[in-house]
Amino acid sequence: MTRPGPLPSAARAIVKGDRRALARAITAIENGDPAADPVLRALYPRTRGVPVVGIAGPLGVGKSSLINALVAKLRTEGRTVAVVAVDPSSPFSGGSVLGDRIRFERSADDTGVFFRSMASRGAAGGLAAATLEATRLLDAAGFDVVLVETVGSGQVDVAIREVATTRVVVVVPHLGDEVQTLKAGLFEIADVFCVNKVDLPGADLARRDLDDLVALGSWPGGWTPVVVGTSTAPPSGLDDLWAAVEAHERHLDASGGRAADERRRLSGEIVGLVRDRVGRDLIDRLERDPELRRLLDRVVARSLDPRAAADRLLASSRRSR
Repeated sequence: MTRPGPLPSAARAIVKGDRRALARAITAIENGDPAADPVLRALYPRTRGVPVVGIAGPLGVGKSSLINALVAKLRTEGRTVAVVAVDPSSPFSGGSVLGDRIRFERSADDTGVFFRSMASRGAAGGLAAATLEATRLLDAAGFDVVLVETVGSGQVDVAIREVATTRVVVVVPHLGDEVQTLKAGLFEIADVFCVNKVDLPGADLARRDLDDLVALGSWPGGWTPVVVGTSTAPPSGLDDLWAAVEAHERHLDASGGRAADERRRLSGEIVGLVRDRVGRDLIDRLERDPELRRLLDRVVARSLDPRAAADRLLASSRRSR
């Protein structure tokens, strides 16, 4: 295990509770600023593996309101909470479309809550590319719980699986056929199903449908998803929801699933980082290396196919190493 060494000034400020330093570091991660590297490296040994709870689901199910209510509940229990809310990006400005900075209610003087809105910036899977490393900083900063709201725009937006230790999939009655909505992707990643807005007609039917779906499913790891009902106006069911989250977190510890999941996530993260760096290097070489430029010219001229060109590019890369 890496031993914590002397901290860079920015990392030291984050550990001491400087929220502005934390926000600046997250911005650096989002922008791909190399200044974030020493902070991330220094703080990684100080992460503790706190619960990271993903709140996923289609648009319009009330994820933001649910997170507001959960934050209020956790604060009354004395827990510190960080929230990362990922929104779709504007194709024009690149900024966050839905404006979570406005939608979330929080007291400006409550240092036990930290909120960060994060534009997806075109990343696939319902999260931003910076989300994972941002949650890691929030862990090192000392928060007890990290909540992550996903874009939730479709069944395949399941990147939250690579970030959250517990995934809550939220639906509402009459959003459509709840079972059909969850049949692919979201259904397969859920640790907890939450039927929100249970004050609406059809809530009981939605819960029964999900109970039946869970009963028919095959669930690896020994955990069967729990179905709960909630409302935020007025708040109800939040104790049941959080009890289900904590039960899953305990299951991860008791079954060894936490260590296995972490190993899988880190393996994927390392491979992804290498893939990105090698890809950027090869793109640069295709532009500046005369031999590789001629290779690209041959592909453009249809005298060489892309697969053969990739084989030659890989062989050239290996020789250069």
